[in-house]
Formats: sequence, C-alpha cells, structure tokens
Amino acid sequence: MNAIIEKIATYIAKDILKQPKRVITPTEKLISSGLVDSFSLVDLGLFIEDNFGVRIDDTELNAETFDTLEELERVIKELGIRN
Repeated sequence: MNAIIEKIATYIAKDILKQPKRVITPTEKLISSGLVDSFSLVDLGLFIEDNFGVRIDDTELNAETFDTLEELERVIKELGIRN
C-alpha cells in the first residue's frame, strides 16, 4: 500500500471502526458495503481535508465519487496534495 491509502486505511480502522488491527484493502468497498456509514463519512472527509490539504465538497462524499481507498486516493490526487 502507498502512503495515502495506508494513512486513510489506518484512520478508518482505528478511529471509525474502533478495530485498530482491521486490515482494509485498497479495493474494499467502503460506503456501498456499509463499512463507512453516512455519519462516519463526514469525519472521514474532515480527516482527508486536514491531512492532505484538499477540500472535498459534501456532495462528493458518496459511493458514486469514491467507494474504495484506491478511488479516494485518485480524488485526493486530482484535488492536489498540499506539500
């Protein structure tokens, strides 16, 4: 796993699921599987904004925009990572 995916996977496992040893694969469905619910999605959005310096509009926080860590990484890269 690359650094972006690993950081987000660790956050989801530890802070959202409260299962720090849980391994989330880059292609595992996050939203459509129910792993990340609508309440946690807001927290995930804030985490991404704080850690990667991008702004994700609330309307983009859905399974159509991203549903896996790989798709989320693509969105972050498209929005431009703060150096």
